[in-house]
Amino acid sequence: MDQPARPQDSAAPLETLSWRQGVASLAASAILLGLGVYILSGYLHALLWALVLAVAVWPLYGRFKRRFGPSASKELAPALFALLVGLVILAPIAGLAVDAAAEVRQLLDYARAAEETGLPVPDALARLPGVGAWASQWWAEHLSHAGWAKELAQQLNTSSAREIGASLSANIAHRSILFAISLLTLFFLFRSGESLVSQCRIASTKLFGARGELLAAQMIASVHGTLIGLVLVALGEGVLMGAAYMLTHTPHPILLGVLTAFAAMIPFAAAFAIGLAALLAAATAGMAPALIIAAWGVVVVFAADHFVRPNLIGSAIKLPFIWVLLGILGGAESFQLLGLFIGPAVMAALMALWRELSGPEGV
Repeated sequence: MDQPARPQDSAAPLETLSWRQGVASLAASAILLGLGVYILSGYLHALLWALVLAVAVWPLYGRFKRRFGPSASKELAPALFALLVGLVILAPIAGLAVDAAAEVRQLLDYARAAEETGLPVPDALARLPGVGAWASQWWAEHLSHAGWAKELAQQLNTSSAREIGASLSANIAHRSILFAISLLTLFFLFRSGESLVSQCRIASTKLFGARGELLAAQMIASVHGTLIGLVLVALGEGVLMGAAYMLTHTPHPILLGVLTAFAAMIPFAAAFAIGLAALLAAATAGMAPALIIAAWGVVVVFAADHFVRPNLIGSAIKLPFIWVLLGILGGAESFQLLGLFIGPAVMAALMALWRELSGPEGV
């Protein structure tokens, strides 16, 4: 009968087998992760939006949940708060859709009149500074004769118009599905958020040690700082400029105010929306309202981009504003609106790593 192998005899084979198992486990994990990302690639934006929203409004959700008390069901508070977040997002979109529909009806009536009688030169066009005379002459030569719109309509391909309409409908349906998935994911994040945070802490400790929780804290702080410094400040800019548009009797002040707020989420981009509003005011109400809008816009944008926003974002995540700006611009270029939150979060994590490597004297 063979003697059982002693521990020292089997030590080398066991170590080799353990090394091979580690490599195989790492490869299998990478393959599974890649497959998971590939399967979810069409929904990653929706999932990331849900994660960003959950992190951003988690303190508010905590207060909301405490109002229900321990006797409420586990699903009631997260379901109601997810629906509330959805309504907050959908309300301005619905308002813009109504305004857009009214604008489209006016444009259609305008087009029918143009087809029958041509378009007379608007009186406000001549008042445009510098280009008024040239613009009036161009309008009279190209748009004031009847039938030009009919000629243009005959050149359009009707089947192409139908294809564009079908593509637009499909795009709206797809984005509606993504929005529903984001809200559903948000519900599950609210419901199981505390256990998910605990699991993430355990996993980050295993993978990165104590550094993992530090990086996560920096990224969460960056989301909160970006929400306040970008979104809320941009909404404030939109409100202030919308009030100026109303006081100067600029056409469509609410629509222009919303446009200014969206543009203000990207640093220095609000100037383009304000410039457009100033030109519209100059064409319809005269130079004085246009100068008021331009001057007030300079004050609002300068104060927001040079004082309010850097202090709110930089102090929240201890990140120099140049890196905040690069993270915002690079993130927006790579991930569109979602990148406004992802970019600063990544920059904050990289800066935390650099400070750990370079010591307390790091930037």
